[in-house]
Amino acid sequence: MRTRTYLTLAGVITALSLSATGPASAADTPVLTTGGVGGTPVATGDVLSASLATGTNATLYSSSTGTSGLSCSSSTFVAAVTDNPAAPGTATESVTRHTFDSSSCSSNVIGVLGVTRITVDNLPYTTAVTSDGAVTITPADGSSIQTTVVLRTLLGSITCVYRAPSLSGTASNTDNSISFTNQQFTKFSGSSLCFSNGYFTAKYAPVVNTSQEGSPAVFVN
Repeated sequence: MRTRTYLTLAGVITALSLSATGPASAADTPVLTTGGVGGTPVATGDVLSASLATGTNATLYSSSTGTSGLSCSSSTFVAAVTDNPAAPGTATESVTRHTFDSSSCSSNVIGVLGVTRITVDNLPYTTAVTSDGAVTITPADGSSIQTTVVLRTLLGSITCVYRAPSLSGTASNTDNSISFTNQQFTKFSGSSLCFSNGYFTAKYAPVVNTSQEGSPAVFVN
C-alpha cells in the first residue's frame, strides 16, 4: 500500500510538472519565428529581406481607383530586427534599405517617356509588426517617409518628391508576405507633370531571414 501511494504521488507530481511546462513554453514563443508558427525564434539583430511577390508589381498611381502612374516589377527591402518579444506582442524592425530597379519601371502618364530613378529617402524607418499581422512603418521623429522619383519627359528630366507620415500594411502567414494597398503619398515638390497624390500598392513575399542558414521564411505568431 505504501509503495502504491508513493507511485501515485510521483505520477501526480510528474503530471503537474508537465502541465506547468507546456504553457510556459508556448508563452515564450516570440512574435517572429521561422520554420512555421511557433517555430525557431528570430533573434534580435537578424536581417530580414523580401522582394516583390512573383508576378506582381509595385505601383504608384495618381488615384486610389485609377491605373495612371508608375509601375515597377523589381523592388526589395532589407530590415534588421530590433525587438522580438513574446507573443502576443509587437516586434520591431529597422528598415535600412528599400530599392526599386528603375530598369523594371515604366509610366503611362502622358508626356512621360520613362523612369530614370526611384529613391527611398530618410532611411532608416521603424517597422512594427503585431501578432495579428498589422504592419506600421514610421520615419524618425521630425522626418517623413519620402520617395524621390526622377522621370524623363518631353520637356526634359523632372524630379517629383512624395511624402507620407506613415504606411500601414498586412503580414500574412499564408505566403509569408507583407502587403500595402493604396497608401497615400502627397507631392512635396516637383513640376506640374508630377501628380499631386501618389497611391502606393505592393506585395513583398516571401519575407525571409537571411541571418539563418538557408534563409527560411518568417512567420508571425
